[in-house]
Amino acid sequence: MLKTTGALGAFAGIGAIGSASARGETKELVVKKSDVVGIADVKSAVETALPSGASIVHKNDVLGYVTIEVPLNDVGTAADAMSTLEAQSAVEYAEENVTYHTMETASDDPHFGSQYTPQQVDAPEAWNTTQGEDVLLSVIDQGVDYEHENLHDRFGSNLGYDFAGTGGDDPMPVQPSENHGTHVAGIAAATTNNGIGTSGISNAQILSARALDESGGGSLQDIADAIQWSADQNADVINMSLGGGGFTDLMNDAINYAFDSGTLPIAAAGNDGGSVNYPAAYDNCVAISAIDSNYNAASFTSRGPEIDVTAGGVDVLSTDNNDSYVEMSGTSMSSPVAAGVACLGASAHGLTGSNQDPGQLWNLLISTAEPVDGLASDVEGEGLANAANIVGGGDPPEEHDLLVTVVDDSGAEIQGATVSAGGDSGTTDQSGQVTLEVPEGTVTVEAEADGLSGTEEVDVTGDTSVTVEIDGEDDDPPGECGAESNTASAEGELSGGWWGNPSDTYTYELETADPCAATITLDGPSSGAVFDLYLTLDGREPSTWDYDERSYNWGADEQIDVELDGSETFGILVDRYDGSGSYTLTVEELGK
Repeated sequence: MLKTTGALGAFAGIGAIGSASARGETKELVVKKSDVVGIADVKSAVETALPSGASIVHKNDVLGYVTIEVPLNDVGTAADAMSTLEAQSAVEYAEENVTYHTMETASDDPHFGSQYTPQQVDAPEAWNTTQGEDVLLSVIDQGVDYEHENLHDRFGSNLGYDFAGTGGDDPMPVQPSENHGTHVAGIAAATTNNGIGTSGISNAQILSARALDESGGGSLQDIADAIQWSADQNADVINMSLGGGGFTDLMNDAINYAFDSGTLPIAAAGNDGGSVNYPAAYDNCVAISAIDSNYNAASFTSRGPEIDVTAGGVDVLSTDNNDSYVEMSGTSMSSPVAAGVACLGASAHGLTGSNQDPGQLWNLLISTAEPVDGLASDVEGEGLANAANIVGGGDPPEEHDLLVTVVDDSGAEIQGATVSAGGDSGTTDQSGQVTLEVPEGTVTVEAEADGLSGTEEVDVTGDTSVTVEIDGEDDDPPGECGAESNTASAEGELSGGWWGNPSDTYTYELETADPCAATITLDGPSSGAVFDLYLTLDGREPSTWDYDERSYNWGADEQIDVELDGSETFGILVDRYDGSGSYTLTVEELGK
């Protein structure tokens, strides 16, 4: 049975707290909720702290913040308002919605006719192994000209999203002069070996996250949202050729969210010759400095202990809007060189999709960099990013002896069992044992004898041992998944203003005798609405911040697939992010 438990408005009641004063200066502030409250409580906190004139103009329920517009005539200085807000128990922090800018400098030679950055990082040698087509790269920047002759093959059906505009789906540049994102994307991933234009460092698939407007500036709010969105799209690498604004808690939260989600953020160090700018300076972001074609430090590059690697950033030729090409300089250009190298490394070592490991990819990038003679450590970091080295992988993981003992359900050792783990295999001796050579880390040990099997996971950090029990029964009971099925559906309608955000919740009890899998499908309106689907597996009521699985894409059609062991009860949330209309919710349960 699929039954509704009533509408749940995670943001019910959040609306304009007041109309912004027409008098004097206004300031936008970012207000982050504390861990012990829901984001809806921010409304009452703001009303209490700033009873006159403040209005909510933006929200992000994933990162847990709202942006408010405050008339300073009513509250004093921005610092006064932030201090008053942070005194509220529902508020973790409040900070200005500062602006970040592109990291390019003007080029003295717009007709420079050849590239040097792919050769400088040994990309042609790496291309013999991989060109990185299986990697997803998000370019957070101005819009990218996805119709460019040398970029259109790098885009799939999901082109990206426009965070700096009116909230539409189209991340194309708005003005002809808005070319920074197109140039950056081409450095990292213009199509290689197609006989057209320039060569990117990789052939990664691109997402255009337009968070900087036609002026080259972007708000803290828009960039943080773009980082979170990119991670939710399962991007393997994010490139941010932008900086400024100083340290902010919200940007740090967004960077940490991406890293914890499996995405590696990479950013330009800055062009002021001083200390490393944010976001490059955050702990979970890779910082890239710039050198020229002669391996000298760029005069403009920022420097400091945060620098991880360096790359070419002076007079870099790459794609420009409308099928043209242009030369630019800045750490904006060196960052996508390093990002392209990281994409090749992710492809070569399978660190994509469900196997993402940003920590391992980061370590590969720095451990395979080449030291540059004459460069100070605060400029080169670990050295010049090197594509051939990262594809080769640097030092292979250390291997260890793993002693495996195979027993039956009575504890008796089994001779002649076939055992495999970590790429090695063998057969147990008369004492039921075999020694395998396995790489350091967590490995799965599989044992089989007389048609029966068993598995165990073990964390191999040195010489160790593990016992695998074969139960005396097939682990997989007779019958294939799908031999029995049960389908339930419900229909509903969601509507309301932006801040109303009404939702419906449902519960579903398993019906098949031996459940093995289920698919939960949301078919929503096709008229531009954005509906999302959240699932819990223990019957608790899900929310947009408390769930076990979710489908969170732009649009109103969502799907979640789960494997079942028979103990589950589904809690389902249909959440309206934007738009309105009718929907159909379907649960298809499969049994053996």
